[in-house]
Amino acid sequence: MEPTAARGSLAGLLGIWGVTRAALLLCVLKVVVFPGPDVTSDVSVIYRGWYDVLVTGTFPQDDVTWQYPPAAALAVLSPAVLPFLGYATAFFVLALVADAAALALLLRGARGTGRSRRGAWLWVAAVPLLGPTVYARYDVMVTAVAVAALLAAGRHPRLAGALMAFGALLKVWPALLLLAVRRRGAWVSAAVTGVAVAGLFAVLMPGAFAFLGFQQDRGTEVESLGSLVFHVARHHGWDGEVLLNYGSVEFLGPYVSWVSTGALFLTGAALAWLVLWRLLATRFAPHTAAEAAFTAVLLFTVTSRVISPQYMVWLVGTAAVCLCFRESRMGRPAALVLAACPVTMLEFPVWFGHVVASDAPGITLLTIRNGLLVAASLLAARALWRATVPARREIPSAAGPSWAERTTVPS
Repeated sequence: MEPTAARGSLAGLLGIWGVTRAALLLCVLKVVVFPGPDVTSDVSVIYRGWYDVLVTGTFPQDDVTWQYPPAAALAVLSPAVLPFLGYATAFFVLALVADAAALALLLRGARGTGRSRRGAWLWVAAVPLLGPTVYARYDVMVTAVAVAALLAAGRHPRLAGALMAFGALLKVWPALLLLAVRRRGAWVSAAVTGVAVAGLFAVLMPGAFAFLGFQQDRGTEVESLGSLVFHVARHHGWDGEVLLNYGSVEFLGPYVSWVSTGALFLTGAALAWLVLWRLLATRFAPHTAAEAAFTAVLLFTVTSRVISPQYMVWLVGTAAVCLCFRESRMGRPAALVLAACPVTMLEFPVWFGHVVASDAPGITLLTIRNGLLVAASLLAARALWRATVPARREIPSAAGPSWAERTTVPS
């Protein structure tokens, strides 16, 4: 009965994946019109424009909206492998393939003693709750690489390190996965891969690192945690404005730089906490690397000046890897991330006009979504610390046993 039930469960999971992904494809192909602004324009207009530049052998050096590390060029150029399809259609199909690859990895990671399909179920359920934005950005491709890296970390550390470095050269954030890696081989592999791939791009394509200069003048994006200050301030006379700036809709005006600096400070504090955790942690289980990665990505997402909807894909992917392990303590934070997914879809694209207008529905949605992510971050950090860092009473004294403990008292 158990094998039959397992096969039935797998069939149901795959069936739900097929139906929900078909719905996403129908939306991005515009067979079904999804409410809100057109989320596919990033692919059909922006990515396609970058593609036309990249195929000439150079990066978009004069385009401030290009804010990605050099390997991102591979994602933008990827539709070339399907020349019989239009650029946007080919991109959406490849996003579907990346989605399927992530699911296949999670199902493989669920095999064995102490493993679970909860992670695969989370992935199947959460991705469609984010709406068509998932297939209209290349983040699902990056997340598939990150999932592969985390699942390889236990048995194949060198492969994991190489994948983490490659992921970081796709979109920076997978570099956070290295924080939990203990084996030197993974770090060496990451360093070699990073230097080799980055060096290759630097030699072959001019402008590979021009993106580094395009970040410094960014404002505070309207969906970020810090943006709530200005959403409320607009109702009390604040005279700033909302503009499309550096590829995202941001607040610009008085005191924005203060909030942006505050976000950078919080990000620095999150990094300091993670380094402290790494120095003090002594109890490492097979699932610790995934839990630390999920926590790190949560902390950096919440404290960022920008929380774009596609960032949620990162959180879903890393949370799903955690749930592949039955003993993982990340169930509650993962549930909060899952709850934040439909709220994210409502704030973008469905009611994005309300967010931009800073009206009551827009502020309410942002408060709920960002509140869920803050709660998930705090719960994840607390669970990670308690599971891996020994309490003070558990730490043996460097001086050894006390005089009283060493003295034998005759009975």
